[in-house]
Amino acid sequence: MFSDKDIAHFSKLETPFYYYDLNLLEQTLNACYAAAKSHQFHVHYAMKANFNDMVLNKIKAVGFGADCVSGGEVDKALAVGFAKEQVVFAGVGKSDKEIIDALENDIFCFNVESLQELEVINELAAARQKIAKVAIRINPNVDAHTHANITTGLDENKFGINSWDMPACAALLKSSANLEFIGIHFHIGSQITNLDVYKNLCNRVNEFAAWFEDHGFTVKVLNVGGGLGIDYHNPNQQIPDFTAYFKIFADFLEVKPYQEVHFELGRALVGQCASLITKVLYVKNGKKKNFIVLDAGMTELMRPALYQAYHLIENISRLAAQASTKYDVVGPICESTDCFGKEVPLPESFRNDLIAIRSAGAYGEVMASHYNLREQVRSYSGEEA
Repeated sequence: MFSDKDIAHFSKLETPFYYYDLNLLEQTLNACYAAAKSHQFHVHYAMKANFNDMVLNKIKAVGFGADCVSGGEVDKALAVGFAKEQVVFAGVGKSDKEIIDALENDIFCFNVESLQELEVINELAAARQKIAKVAIRINPNVDAHTHANITTGLDENKFGINSWDMPACAALLKSSANLEFIGIHFHIGSQITNLDVYKNLCNRVNEFAAWFEDHGFTVKVLNVGGGLGIDYHNPNQQIPDFTAYFKIFADFLEVKPYQEVHFELGRALVGQCASLITKVLYVKNGKKKNFIVLDAGMTELMRPALYQAYHLIENISRLAAQASTKYDVVGPICESTDCFGKEVPLPESFRNDLIAIRSAGAYGEVMASHYNLREQVRSYSGEEA
């Protein structure tokens, strides 16, 4: 992953920072584009995964749309040049201001998550003599078999409209003059690695699409969300198997000639393209535990503290050395949960060694905070090395 030139360049930079491999990002995007195009599928990039300008410009250039979950993300997508006809806006708690701004920008679609939201969008659209295109986000009660904190498609989750509310939803759509129903939307979770889960989703999509058509609606868009995972244990040049992923939907979705199939992929596109580069501040060797204290913490990469997420940790100053010592790799934040990994096998490590925390392209930089009045984390690309 890292050349001697890269490491020499890193040693001149102030740590911590995010390093982006834009060549790997392009390869990943092109693989996804080709696999989707073979089935005439439409891909919207999930902006919440990473909104670094370098990343967004590469994604926009491929021709993908943008999947947004806040007004700020809608504004960002439009500002960097995503076509408004390819911008979708989801989110369980859209504010009036966010809805109004999206209406004024004539975005492609609102993915609506409650009956009350339908009423609000209709009222706000009517006040502006607008017609809002909407897709109904349905909670399909499909278990994604992923971490409990990133499962979104069960009855117990806050997202989407539940199946027992469908009759009321249909009635509301028919009585709302300023709403244009265009389709249905689903998202069952994130970091999904068992593709069989998507077969179950396809069955539910087929059922709900048939239900709406039986009740007098034309379902033009089948938006199946995203959630495809990456291999955090093997980050080197790991491009997800987009061909196998899209084939599941090609084989199991019942798609009519007038229907489009839309996806919202985030982590699978950007997860492997970045590493958090940090430096060893101190080594604390003890009788029971050895600690490496880094200058990066949970303020730079929240996932391990939030989800107990695994990231491969490498001492890139000593790549040729044997991993002979186990360390708890921790940050400088005044929280016990500020830990990147326990009992991590690494070469014997020393002050100022460079450490790479891999697979940090998704939900890394975007979740950084100023807690403890930390400085904003910087980012660089391989093109700058």
